[in-house]
Amino acid sequence: MINPPDSTAGVRGLVARNPLRTFFILALALSWLSWVPYILSPHGLGVWDIHFPEFLGSAQFTGVLPGALLGPLGSAFLVTAVADGRPGLRRWVARLWRWRVAWYWYALALVGVPALIVVSGLPFAGGQVQAPSILALTALVPGLIVQLFTTGLSEEPGWRDFALPRLQSRFGPLGAAAILGPIWALWHMPLYLSDWGGWPNAHWTEPVVFAAFTITFNVVMIWVFNRTGESLPVVLLLHVGVNNTISTLWADMYPGMTAGTMMFGLTILSTIAAAVLLVTTRGRLGLPRVPDQRPISTAPVPALVGSHHGTR
Repeated sequence: MINPPDSTAGVRGLVARNPLRTFFILALALSWLSWVPYILSPHGLGVWDIHFPEFLGSAQFTGVLPGALLGPLGSAFLVTAVADGRPGLRRWVARLWRWRVAWYWYALALVGVPALIVVSGLPFAGGQVQAPSILALTALVPGLIVQLFTTGLSEEPGWRDFALPRLQSRFGPLGAAAILGPIWALWHMPLYLSDWGGWPNAHWTEPVVFAAFTITFNVVMIWVFNRTGESLPVVLLLHVGVNNTISTLWADMYPGMTAGTMMFGLTILSTIAAAVLLVTTRGRLGLPRVPDQRPISTAPVPALVGSHHGTR
């Protein structure tokens, strides 16, 4: 028999009493510390002569991905194991297998949102838009698979699987969005000192616009998470579908558009989507209301004196 985690003493008790705080601190610290060599290397600030091997034409797989895996994913696993034990780990892993949802959610993640992303560039293209090449189209599925097992699995088991349900139970959907969105954006910020963020050519406004996109798109992801019964497969595909569309189709279709202009258009789109969802769901973002669990009395209700006059 496995004893439940000690919630009163030592480091285990501290983690058990503060799982969210511990997770966020570890997720940021572990990722940022792991990214320091990459940021200091020639792929970033160039003050440390260390070179990361390339995979599929990019050193980010070896320089950035390990930090992402250690941060959100590793921290979620560690805190869940300490705070909730094996039952908590089973609940955490179970969301990764909730793939039996209505087909239109997969259509939204794989077709609808990518299509909106492509269309969002039209007002800023200045007429410089072209049909995607055969090479770009054939790279869509392989790119999606690579993104799924790198970006998707490194981030979503932490942000949406571990943190979001706990945040919503304490602060509601609006509070969860207000906390998780900025932290998710903050987590990315050191990477703007590397080629991931276009260093050294990126304008200072680009991380600001990216943060705005992350915060508003987080609202969309929370809505999808809630409406699909906390399905991590759909959330994963939604996240990596955005990344894959940008990395595979965007440069091919909009050859003259800068990364900053692209992100500006995406931020406008995500802001509109977030506002619509907040208004139409009245701030619930698809989170079901917990029914009143108080027992219903079967005793007769005594008549009020003078009740025949009524109160209107």
